[in-house]
Amino acid sequence: MPFLASSQDSTKGLSAYIYPDFRDLDTSFRTTYPFVHYGVNNFKFYSEKSPNFELLYQKMEHMIATKKGKLNFYHIGGSHIQADIYTHDAREFLESNWKGLQGERGWVFPFDLARTNNPENYEFSSPNSWRAHRSVVHKPSQYKVDYGLLGAVITCPDSVITIRFKHDRTIVNTPIDHIRIYHNIGEFPYWMHFGPDELLVWKTTHNPEVGYTDVYLCDPVDTLNIQFQRTGEQAPELEIYGFLLMNNLPGISYTSIGINGAGLYTYLENDRFEEQLKSYPPDFFAYSVGTNDGNTTYDRFNPDVYKRNLEKMMQMALSANPDCALLLTVPNDSYYHKRYLNKNIARERTVIIELAEQYKMAVWDLYGVMGELGSSKTWQQNDLMTSDLVHFTRDGYHFKGKLYIDAMLKFMDQLETKHAEK
Repeated sequence: MPFLASSQDSTKGLSAYIYPDFRDLDTSFRTTYPFVHYGVNNFKFYSEKSPNFELLYQKMEHMIATKKGKLNFYHIGGSHIQADIYTHDAREFLESNWKGLQGERGWVFPFDLARTNNPENYEFSSPNSWRAHRSVVHKPSQYKVDYGLLGAVITCPDSVITIRFKHDRTIVNTPIDHIRIYHNIGEFPYWMHFGPDELLVWKTTHNPEVGYTDVYLCDPVDTLNIQFQRTGEQAPELEIYGFLLMNNLPGISYTSIGINGAGLYTYLENDRFEEQLKSYPPDFFAYSVGTNDGNTTYDRFNPDVYKRNLEKMMQMALSANPDCALLLTVPNDSYYHKRYLNKNIARERTVIIELAEQYKMAVWDLYGVMGELGSSKTWQQNDLMTSDLVHFTRDGYHFKGKLYIDAMLKFMDQLETKHAEK
C-alpha cells in the first residue's frame, strides 16, 4: 500500500509523497533488470496541489463505482507512439481492468494506406490507390496541407472509394456504434454506404466547419466497410484525417498520436490540431515529445525554444478542456548518431519539471527510471533497446508499458491516500 514519510509530511501535499518501488509490477524484474531505477517510476508532482489531477482521480473513482461516464485519454509523441506498442498496453489495461468499463477505441489513422508502419492492434485496407501526406515528410507550408490532430492525411481522386477496418491482435475489440470520419472541410460531396451494415445506420450528421461526418448505428459492430461515392464531377478528391470510433459504453478511450520523426514543432504546424482536439476534448493528455527535439548537438539545442513549444502544446489541451490533467514525460536516454551521449535529455527534464511546477501537473521521468545519461547502452545490452540506441525492442516497449501502468496505479493510490486523510 502507498505510504507517506510521516504525518507531518502529509500536510505538505502531493510533492511530499513517498512512492513505493512497486505497485502491481512483478518484483522479479528487480533481479532481471537490476539497473532500472524503480524508485522513481511514478507520476511525480512538484506542487503541493494539482486541481486537474485531483479532479481526474475523482472522475475515475466515480466512474469505477457507478459504471457510468466516459473519459478521453491522449498520448502524443513520435515513432515510439506511432508504433503504439506500450500505449496499447496501457489501453488494454484501462479498458479491461475494471469490470463494466470497456470504453471506446478513440482515434485511429489508416497508416497502412499511407504506406508507413501501422499499429498492430488494428488494420485498414482498400482496393484504391492513396496519396499519403505526413507532417514530418511533407511540410504544411510546402505542400499546402492543413494537417489535423494526427499529423497525417491520405487522399484519393477516385469516384468510388472503399475503406475497410478491423481490430487485430488485441484483447479489447471495442464495439463501434458511432463513427466520426474526419475529412474535407465544407460541404461533403460524397455519398457513403456501409455495406452489409448499411441497415444499421439510423442517423448521419455533418459538420462542415471542422470537417467531419458522424454516423450512428442502432447496433454495435467490430468491423467497418465504408464506400464513398462522389456526388458531383467537380467534387474535390477525398481527404481522410482519421476515424474516431465510439460507442455508448462507459470507460476510458486512449488515443495515441504519433508520427515517425515528429517533434513539438511538427504538431505546432498542424493548423487543424486544436480544432479537432476540441471536437473530442481530453480529460488526460500525456506528452512524450522530445526525443527528436533534442536529437542534435549540445550547442544547437535551445532549451528555451523547447520550453516555449511544449508550453504551447500544453495550452492547446487546456484550451480544449481547462480541467485536463497533463502528464509531462521526460524522454528516454538516447545517443546522438549512435556515438555521442545525448546531454540534451537532462536539459529537457529541467524544462519539463519547471512547467509541471508552474501548471501544477505531473512528470513521468522515464530518463531517470532508465538510469539517466548513457543508460540506453545498458538497456541495449539487455535486449530492451535496439542498436540505434533510441528505440526500444518489442520486449523493451512492453516492459516500458508495464512501468507506465505501474506509475499510473501509484498515482491512483496517492490520491486515494490523500482523500482518506481528509
